[in-house]
Amino acid sequence: MKTTYVFERFFDGHHWYDNKIVTVANGKIASFAQEADALQVVLPGAVVPGFIDVKVNGGGGRLFNHLPSMDTLRMMMRAHAKYGVTAMLPTVITSNYQTLSQAADAVALAIASAEPGILGIHFEGPHISLAKKGIHSAGLIRDISAEEWQVYRRQDLGIKVITVAPETVCDSVIAQLVEAGLIVCLGHTNAPFEHINRALAAGATGFTHLFNAMSALTSRSPGAVGAALEDADAWCGLILDGLHVHPATARIAQKVKRKGKLFLVTDAMSTIGSEQQSFELDGRTITLRHHQLTDESGTLAGSALDMVTAVNNAVTLLHLDAAEAIRMASLYPAQFLGVSQQSGQLMVGSDANFVQLQSEPGRFKVLQSWYQGIPLIEE
Repeated sequence: MKTTYVFERFFDGHHWYDNKIVTVANGKIASFAQEADALQVVLPGAVVPGFIDVKVNGGGGRLFNHLPSMDTLRMMMRAHAKYGVTAMLPTVITSNYQTLSQAADAVALAIASAEPGILGIHFEGPHISLAKKGIHSAGLIRDISAEEWQVYRRQDLGIKVITVAPETVCDSVIAQLVEAGLIVCLGHTNAPFEHINRALAAGATGFTHLFNAMSALTSRSPGAVGAALEDADAWCGLILDGLHVHPATARIAQKVKRKGKLFLVTDAMSTIGSEQQSFELDGRTITLRHHQLTDESGTLAGSALDMVTAVNNAVTLLHLDAAEAIRMASLYPAQFLGVSQQSGQLMVGSDANFVQLQSEPGRFKVLQSWYQGIPLIEE
């Protein structure tokens, strides 16, 4: 199937264009034309590369940990597409082996059936630090078992990301995870600066959510935050809701990190794209109040952030132009995952993953999202 579009405003990931004529065929960007034909589809507003979220716990009233199934993945994708996400890594947080295995099975089924938007899986825990566990259940934190190694070595899971703490997972094991094809991120860690640097040398390449649940930068102990900021090659996810990280702190990170190494993640829970105001997590009630999710003690439990809001916040809180804010949600996470030839930018041969945005005063609003040329938001 071939469709010719006229995009009123078009951002390919690098430059803006007016009235760009783009042909989509077989799920790909087929060509850029000089003249439109009579069957063209005109899209007003701005069309930009689809957003990619590498840290999604839930959406549409479903939490992946609670019901790790294909139906849950579809509901999550449907919910986040409303906010510009065209590809994601569903995330299973610290849990028992059965939940972890079922989550892997669900993602494998989604990959095998080419389910729109599911790139792979993110294992956040259970191999993390007790001291920086956050909302994760202390009783489920553990070393990697032989059964879990079998899951991590699977070749049917698409892109595999794992968040570990180097005080729980030693350098040699980090190297084995990388050899098994996983992208290793550091998070939920209280390790000192030197220990973090050894983990980076062993093959870890990123930090799951910079500043949150990690040893802090202080005058005499740079911690995980200092290591993340100092290492020019380290990728850093950022939860930019104005709550997880103070805007001034986020601006410092944006100035310090090499351009392209800081990208947006939502860490979104099940409330996104639903009317849900509370849910249960491992026996605790999580409540949505004032745009944040906390348990009874006030501990943050993921976020109520959607990706287009994160992009808007990058403009307003980080003082970035729209192009750079969009890259933080599209091109940079694609580069982190190693899929930037297919996603995160729009060029001939890339997947037709794009978002139509309406520009309200000072903010973008999502009108429609496409994955491989297929609209994701039901009219």
